[in-house]
Amino acid sequence: MQFGLNEEQEMIVSTVRSFVENEIYPHEDLVDRTGEVPEEVAEEIKRKTIELGFYACNFPEEVGGAGLSHLEFALVERELGRGSMALNHFFGRPQNILMACEGEQKERYLFPAVRGERMDALAMTEPGAGSDVRGMKCSAVRDCGDWVVNGTKHFISGADHADFIIVFVATGEDQTPRGPKKRITTFLVDRGTPGFTIRDGYKSVSHRGYKNMVLEFDDCRLPDAQVLGEVDGGFAVMNEWLYATRITVATMCVGRARRAFDYALDYAAQRHQFGQPIGKFQGIGFQIADMITEIDAADLLTLAAAERLDRGLPANREIASAKLYASEMLARVTDAAIQVHGGMGLMDDYPLERFWRDARVERIWDGTSEIQRHIISRDLLRPLGA
Repeated sequence: MQFGLNEEQEMIVSTVRSFVENEIYPHEDLVDRTGEVPEEVAEEIKRKTIELGFYACNFPEEVGGAGLSHLEFALVERELGRGSMALNHFFGRPQNILMACEGEQKERYLFPAVRGERMDALAMTEPGAGSDVRGMKCSAVRDCGDWVVNGTKHFISGADHADFIIVFVATGEDQTPRGPKKRITTFLVDRGTPGFTIRDGYKSVSHRGYKNMVLEFDDCRLPDAQVLGEVDGGFAVMNEWLYATRITVATMCVGRARRAFDYALDYAAQRHQFGQPIGKFQGIGFQIADMITEIDAADLLTLAAAERLDRGLPANREIASAKLYASEMLARVTDAAIQVHGGMGLMDDYPLERFWRDARVERIWDGTSEIQRHIISRDLLRPLGA
């Protein structure tokens, strides 16, 4: 890996960081207090992102994206991680699996999503199937040439603003030596499709304003034209998507941790007790040292994983390691930042208590820490026959 960024990459970092500070930060308190993103704010963020040329920057140039590499996109996500997730959602990074669109699907879904004309969301998790994706109950069966979908999805982020949803559904079952194994197919489902309902989900302490929704399918009829990719090929599509999202989680954790660290560092230098800055006391100074060491380690681990993808190298274990370490690092750093501030760290005069709340979900979504440890250990043990 080449350490250090080139001039273009430094410009990406500078541009996105400035955008977050000027367009995201000013609205964060309102969104956290109300749990809502005003429509005019959302549209303004989207408009300015398009003007900057960063909307759908995770897509190749041939479909209208900015054509950033995996490493460059990780830098974008790292800077976005400094700001409210509810607000930076409108910076616009459609699901990369829309590249699987074929024929008319490109005109209906891919190109409008890249241009910012239609927003997407992705639905995989169910009340009874989180980490055990193969345990999903939401299913589709053939009927008169169509697919009829029944079931429920929950914890679906971004569905409140989505024009269409990318939904993973069980479409059959195979008998294997280890028991029944679900076949999964991916569907594109438009808001307003008969038999398809989007309703409010649960109130979360993390990322207020970035809502999770419940999707309900009641004899929802879909033609073959709504299948994304191959019938029964959804698991392969899902794994490709998870690569990207787990790097995103890791990079955003790094960005948020750096913002929390900046508050802690400034406070340690300015707050005086016993006649000197509290940072001069080892109890505080050593925490500062540990925080930056962990942040830098998570940053390098994450960028190295992204760079492996750019080189076409296997990166399953490296991505899992980045997601695991960065998400758990963020929990430690936000907690330490509050400790440095003492009682003030828990007051809403500072955003630290929000960072602390937001950090908790990172170890759960897009694959829990336990799932990441499973991926890492299996990757190491399988070649040894264990």
